[in-house]
Amino acid sequence: MGDYREIITKAVVAKGRKFIQSNHTVCPQHHPSSILGAWIINHKYKAKKVGNTVEVSGSFDINIWYSYKDNTQTEVVTECVEYKDVIKVKYRDEEILDDIEVVARVVQQPNCIEATISKNGNKIIVHVEREFIVEVIGETKICVAVADAGDCEDEDWGLEVEDEEFEDLNPDFIIGTEEE
Repeated sequence: MGDYREIITKAVVAKGRKFIQSNHTVCPQHHPSSILGAWIINHKYKAKKVGNTVEVSGSFDINIWYSYKDNTQTEVVTECVEYKDVIKVKYRDEEILDDIEVVARVVQQPNCIEATISKNGNKIIVHVEREFIVEVIGETKICVAVADAGDCEDEDWGLEVEDEEFEDLNPDFIIGTEEE
């Protein structure tokens, strides 16, 4: 027997990260006088491996609270935005046996950085940022050193039950005795 063994295991075999900035145009029902607030909610996404990249597909809602008619009335406009971000991944080991799954984590949820009224005054332009980290988990082969059998013996962890612990037990705790 040799001093090393090859083991097939699941491991992160590739990683990628991407910061995305995008602009979205929202068309409110009225010509906005000013923007009172802009926020993003209902972010949903999923990821899949496509070639040597990971595609993150998702959607979020942009909500904009704005005033109109010379700041005399307000309204909230909501628009659903769908996106598809392609994230390049870097493989640590090209000799993977199989890609099993893709995990995507949000580093920064979609966030409204700025909302401005367009030059012609009838639309609102929203600047959004988001960031993802993706990992490809696959089967790979690792090489480990084999220890002598004597090196793998369990250490004394001190997990035995002590006599003092038995003293705290209530002997009348038994449920369903015959005396009932």
